[in-house]
Amino acid sequence: MQFVSYWHDTAPVFGGGAAGPIGGHYDVAVIGGGFTGLAAARQLAKAGAKVVVLEADRVGSGASGRNGGHLNNGLAHSYPAAKAELGKERAVALYKAFDAAIDTIEQVVGEEGIDCNFRRAGKLKLASKPKHFDALARNFEQIHAEVDPDTVLLSAADLKSEVGSPFHGAVLYRKSAMMHMGRYATGLAAAAVRHGAAIFEHAAVTARQKVGGRHELTTDRGRLTADNVFLATGAYTTPNFGYFRRRILTVGSFIVATRPLTTAEIADTMPTNRTCVTSMNVGNYFRLSPDDRLIFGGRARFSATSDQRSDAKGGAILKAALAQMFPQLADVGLDYCWGGILDMTQDRYPRAGSQDGVWYAMGFSGHGAQLSTHLGMIMADAILGREDRNPMKGVDWPAVPGHFGKPWFLPLVGLYYKALDRIQ
Repeated sequence: MQFVSYWHDTAPVFGGGAAGPIGGHYDVAVIGGGFTGLAAARQLAKAGAKVVVLEADRVGSGASGRNGGHLNNGLAHSYPAAKAELGKERAVALYKAFDAAIDTIEQVVGEEGIDCNFRRAGKLKLASKPKHFDALARNFEQIHAEVDPDTVLLSAADLKSEVGSPFHGAVLYRKSAMMHMGRYATGLAAAAVRHGAAIFEHAAVTARQKVGGRHELTTDRGRLTADNVFLATGAYTTPNFGYFRRRILTVGSFIVATRPLTTAEIADTMPTNRTCVTSMNVGNYFRLSPDDRLIFGGRARFSATSDQRSDAKGGAILKAALAQMFPQLADVGLDYCWGGILDMTQDRYPRAGSQDGVWYAMGFSGHGAQLSTHLGMIMADAILGREDRNPMKGVDWPAVPGHFGKPWFLPLVGLYYKALDRIQ
């Protein structure tokens, strides 16, 4: 078993990074070479802006290349809860932003000819307990009536032809999709460069200051100035951007991938090849890869660390969960095990805007694969002075009490949610 992201291992390496030391002046400096930053850079460069991307590692090395491969519409919250917390107008706008986000990715993939196995698969939100189906049904009624008629409520009997494990019903979100995350990251980076952006890998930003109305950024590879800075680092935000560090919770997510399944195993496990998410608080998500592996992930451990030791612990928990959910795959070997760090906000809603002269988009809370491209482009348009379509514009973003970097309280949060799963 390899302790490496399947998306990284099976994607071409981006070869378009700029060589030599960093210097000069730019209209916009984008910090972070994941989907958010690359999409923003492409949008800015297409408009004629002089733009540079500064990536501490390599493009797609963070959450963009370490996720489960889902492009799901719908909210992380129940839609009624979102209306209560945000107001109906903003809840509808945010819901529709997720719909538009998948359309945006499909459009970018088509325009740039990115070979990343993009496919409209549909998502199943699966009820793990009978009373969970009642909650899903109530949520579905409002979603279907008010914001997304392209949804279907499925009974437990309906699911027998959908997934080879007993669940108590589901909601099918037809707009949802999937793709190969590594190939998309490489293709998006190449597209940004074709349009005129410069991308510097292994160029961590170590300091920022305002000098004469401009931002001066110091990196591992030199110093530059820029009129605007766009921060797209999410969970990998460094301590020199303390305002954001105090508002982002870094949470590990862990994933395993089986060996390629046989035709019979697929028919017995995932015959419709959709993305799937369970209804537990500490639940699981899964899908088939382009080469027919089952990619199975979840919050196996409440940890802010992702390294081989931590990933191996998470992988062992996931292997047991996979065997329990799909006993027919209990003896199937695992070829990949990896983890990644997610950027969670306290309320699990994303944030985007401008703070102290720095533009930003982050806090995707486990739903960034689908929203990051779209929100990166929206914020690029705002920087360019175009219509501000930010669905979270003006939403307050308070600091997390007692949080200044490493989230020491994550194990307690994990115990709380596991207790909820036992009693709900």
